[in-house]
Amino acid sequence: MTLREISLTLPNKPGALAGVARALAKERINLAAISVDSTAGDGRVRLIVSDPERAVKLLAAAGYDPEVREMLAVRLEDRAGSFLRVLEVLAREKVNLLSVAILVAREGNQPLVALSTTDLARARRILQSAGFVSRAAEGLVSKGDLLSSAPSIPDESVGLLL
Repeated sequence: MTLREISLTLPNKPGALAGVARALAKERINLAAISVDSTAGDGRVRLIVSDPERAVKLLAAAGYDPEVREMLAVRLEDRAGSFLRVLEVLAREKVNLLSVAILVAREGNQPLVALSTTDLARARRILQSAGFVSRAAEGLVSKGDLLSSAPSIPDESVGLLL
């Protein structure tokens, strides 16, 4: 499964983000990562979800205008400076980042980070040869994996796990 980031522009007003969360939760689509940035008028929301294709259709049908960007997942050592090593490899190869998201899921005991770049295929080759990319990690963002990351949450309680 290829990771996809869904971006939406929302009005900066109470309840706008709750509407998105409600739509996803109703259809049992889990969040693996979320980022929100707002100004006085609008907010920008970036989501990585367990079922991006279904989420895009659902959000579009609900009147939102979702944009989709492909991402790759890298696994890090759980220690200070490990993400810096990824950034230095990309900078040395002149690969520009577009977005970064820390994922809820882990691969074993290793944290996962999703990246989008101006040249995803090249970034994948570079980071794979440097030992960071795990194709298996990109498949971890599923309902089952998200729920296993938080076993105390009942299966019916899907939606925003963050």
